[in-house]
Amino acid sequence: MSKLSFKYGAMNSGKSDTLIKAAYNYTERNLSILTIKPSVDTKDSKSIIARGGAQRVVDILATPTINLRETIHNKMDAKGGKKVNCILVDEAQFLSVEQIDQLFDVAKIDNISVIAYGLRADFRRELFPGSKRLFELADNIEKLPTMCRCGSQAEFNCRKVGKYYVFEGDQVAIDGEEAVTYDSLCGNCYRDEFELAQKRKTQQ
Repeated sequence: MSKLSFKYGAMNSGKSDTLIKAAYNYTERNLSILTIKPSVDTKDSKSIIARGGAQRVVDILATPTINLRETIHNKMDAKGGKKVNCILVDEAQFLSVEQIDQLFDVAKIDNISVIAYGLRADFRRELFPGSKRLFELADNIEKLPTMCRCGSQAEFNCRKVGKYYVFEGDQVAIDGEEAVTYDSLCGNCYRDEFELAQKRKTQQ
């Protein structure tokens, strides 16, 4: 029976790069794959682009209301019913709970392996709904490590608007849009930046 896997990590942990390498390994062995990316990730909208420069055009750009299982079946029908060996999902945290359930059904009913890559939590250290559902359903869960600026292992994503870190706002703000960037920080560095932000608020 095929499995639903979740590979998660903070920003800069190489999630997209790992996905692109996995896609290459499957296709090199003449195995069929489909790649999925949520449409809410408007950066490089039709492609998965790793920070190292590697990129791959996605097969399915998933809008919030799309039924992923039906769309995957339609893609297979368009290929003459050819079996898909693996589904690779980028930025899976942005998928809805219902879409994660649909991917679970793809693995368990359709017997197609699904590997989802994404963030665990947002800049407020709160789980994304899609990530929470993946933790609940995934057969395999793997953490992809990355380093904080201090040399410790990074655990959290910290949002920066302009030159300051911020800890309030909408859950989703895409990296690179409207002067928004992100850093991956360990718990201590995250707390340090949070305290500095609180001090700035009291001084205003």
